[in-house]
Amino acid sequence: MATATTSAKVVSLHTVSADKASDKKWGKPVMKLGFCVVPSVLLRAQQRLGLNPTQLAVLLQLADYWWDPDRKPYPSKQALSERLGLGPRQIQRYIAELEEEGLVRRVERRATNGGKLSNEYDLSGLVERLKKIAPEIEAANEMKRAVTRRGGIKKAVVPLA
Repeated sequence: MATATTSAKVVSLHTVSADKASDKKWGKPVMKLGFCVVPSVLLRAQQRLGLNPTQLAVLLQLADYWWDPDRKPYPSKQALSERLGLGPRQIQRYIAELEEEGLVRRVERRATNGGKLSNEYDLSGLVERLKKIAPEIEAANEMKRAVTRRGGIKKAVVPLA
């Protein structure tokens, strides 16, 4: 009995990778230092979430420390202070405001010897709020697209009672 041999050629489906696009936009030396994935809806819904610019900056910094979805970010107030040019006490106040709004939850961490460590920051409140807002923003975007289409917005047909 004879066996047939077949050969296959692997073809890349993506001609431009995401990192190459980022390198092209920002430059390789910049991208080499890392990046942070932030959903655009967070930026677009800033006003709707009632975030002032500094509160948004604090959230963006926390997001930059959040690489593993199963491990909450835990930067020190000092690290956030240095990045944002604010005092540790100011950082504490902004985080407390975000906590009052239900966007962030501080989780105390302790060392094995009982000493204090930097807090963990649970962003699940922010994530849930963004999940609720996302469909509304998508509907508004669809409405904008419909307005610019030829023929504009179609009138809804209302059945007669």
